[in-house]
Amino acid sequence: MMYRLARLFVTLLALQTTAVIASPSSTSALLYDVSYVWSNNTAAVRTYYDKVARVLGPAVAKDLRIVVVDGLHGVIYLRNGDSSGAVRVARAHSRLLNKAGLDTAAPVISKDWVLAKADRHLTPSKQRQKPSKAPTLQPVLANPSAASSSTVAKPSASVQTTKTAHHVRDLEAAVEAYIKELRRKGRISADERTGWSVFDFTTGEKLVTINEEAQFQAASLIKPFIAAAFFHRVKQQDLFYGPKSRRHMERMIHHSDNPSTNWVMRQVGGPQAVQRILKQHYPGIFRTTSIVEYIPAGGKTYRNKASIRDYSRFLYALWEDNIVGAREIKRLMSLPGTDRIYTGARAVPVGTQVLNKTGSTARLCADMGILNVQGPDGKRYPYTLIGIIEKQENASNYTSWIRSRSKVIRDVSNIVYQGIAQRHDFDNLL
Repeated sequence: MMYRLARLFVTLLALQTTAVIASPSSTSALLYDVSYVWSNNTAAVRTYYDKVARVLGPAVAKDLRIVVVDGLHGVIYLRNGDSSGAVRVARAHSRLLNKAGLDTAAPVISKDWVLAKADRHLTPSKQRQKPSKAPTLQPVLANPSAASSSTVAKPSASVQTTKTAHHVRDLEAAVEAYIKELRRKGRISADERTGWSVFDFTTGEKLVTINEEAQFQAASLIKPFIAAAFFHRVKQQDLFYGPKSRRHMERMIHHSDNPSTNWVMRQVGGPQAVQRILKQHYPGIFRTTSIVEYIPAGGKTYRNKASIRDYSRFLYALWEDNIVGAREIKRLMSLPGTDRIYTGARAVPVGTQVLNKTGSTARLCADMGILNVQGPDGKRYPYTLIGIIEKQENASNYTSWIRSRSKVIRDVSNIVYQGIAQRHDFDNLL
């Protein structure tokens, strides 16, 4: 009964909205949300809300509400945007919902919705206003010092707007809120710490900077660093990059093979030589990186360390071809393989170009990479994403722990993509 009623109500709303959209002059002052279901069965709507939130992900879920209209309960996405954007979002959401066996979404004219008692957001909904152009202001960052670096370009304050600053705060706040919620639910334990970083190449802005300066276990994340040291020796004509070294390099980066990693390090001169080359020739990038050991048998490497800021600076320099061997390292990191920032991150669109390196031990689950997404205008919008979750002690069940923490990184990747899409007006994408 609920689904028949839902389809009928949503159809009526869609027809009403379509009629309004057909008359452009009538929509100039109207804003639109997205509607998913309507029913007089409160419990069923609550269940349906959970299903929609699970399918569309945390970035959408944070703006989902259960509302009451004329005695019916409904699920609404508080988009508060223009009509054409609402139509595109509804279509995109519908594709995902239909695959999960749920009903089609529809645009609906925004109003000051009355929250149902079943809604988890118990504070009254705020009166929303039509967006207006904002004056130029200084950028507002959660950590103002995070935007500056000898490698990463510092954004100019003169081109910042309140809209941009709002996005910067919201994206970082969304990631922090999600991690805090996982801690509250016990899905990230007290002995685990996390770190996150996002840099938008299009605007030259650091959007997320959480625990960037802290040293974390490096695991396999340092393997591209080792490649950089190797190619520096090749440039100096101390080494030759031929079929054998290429094979080991592909195994090291693409397959994360530890014996090949140790082989490459031995060619460079050992861990200390790798460390010396990186510090001497890239002092502005590898500031806190510490490479002190070969990868032990069984992959139990806990002594090599680096900060998220170092990974961020490295990815920026790599993208700008400011690392010796950058083109080959990017090729190696782009080979199809394991990742936690694209595969399984359902909001990130198919066709996104990805280069990355994962890291996994019984104490660490991580990924660092560059996602080069294509916007609706056909242009590419590259950005970095680094996520690390580290335990103080070995996980009791490695497989289960890695799987669950990998999902956390994928969920954060969903949040980040949707923040990037919002910043660049990807209204037809999630």
